[in-house]
Amino acid sequence: MIVGNGDVAPELAATIDAADLVIRFNDCRSMGAGGGRTDVVAVCNTGRPARAMLGSAAWRKSPAVASASEIWSVRDPRKFAALRAPLEISHPELDDFCDDYTDQFTAFCQATGKRHVVIDQSVHDGVDAALAAYEPGSYVVPSSGMIVIAEVLSHHPDADVAIAGFGHVGWGEHPFAAEKRLVDAYISLGRLRRLDDTNLISASQGD
Repeated sequence: MIVGNGDVAPELAATIDAADLVIRFNDCRSMGAGGGRTDVVAVCNTGRPARAMLGSAAWRKSPAVASASEIWSVRDPRKFAALRAPLEISHPELDDFCDDYTDQFTAFCQATGKRHVVIDQSVHDGVDAALAAYEPGSYVVPSSGMIVIAEVLSHHPDADVAIAGFGHVGWGEHPFAAEKRLVDAYISLGRLRRLDDTNLISASQGD
């Protein structure tokens, strides 16, 4: 179960908590209405989001982070080191976007008994290649949600993988429209399903 930070129907909470593995993101805003179980917290390990999380006692002690057995860093430091120079030209306002905090997340995991996973740059490259078929336009990087979906599908091709809380909206430098089309393609192939599909929700309510 991959739970984004978008809206999640409260009636899905029990289904989310019953999954074999629940992945949430960054500050885990999906906690509560979107269930309470968290096995993995996937984090942006570069730039301002990373600095904010690591510097926040509230984040470190939050129920989601405290209960998670793993932290997944979605940004391979090698990939983002290579992005720094071109972004200095194309997006000078993102001067701290590639600042790497992976080692600090490793230290946090070591101190709290968690496993730290850094998603390999090959996953990022694969997402870029897959998005190319869906007219992504100009963008900086795929969203963390898209990277995690690709990571899970690549390592668990036969698993029942469901997503919830994915509105495919947010920061303008993520290619959300193309990501939605790619996710829909995975769904049509039977590789993925949306737990919060309105038809599924109606069925669960007996309507």
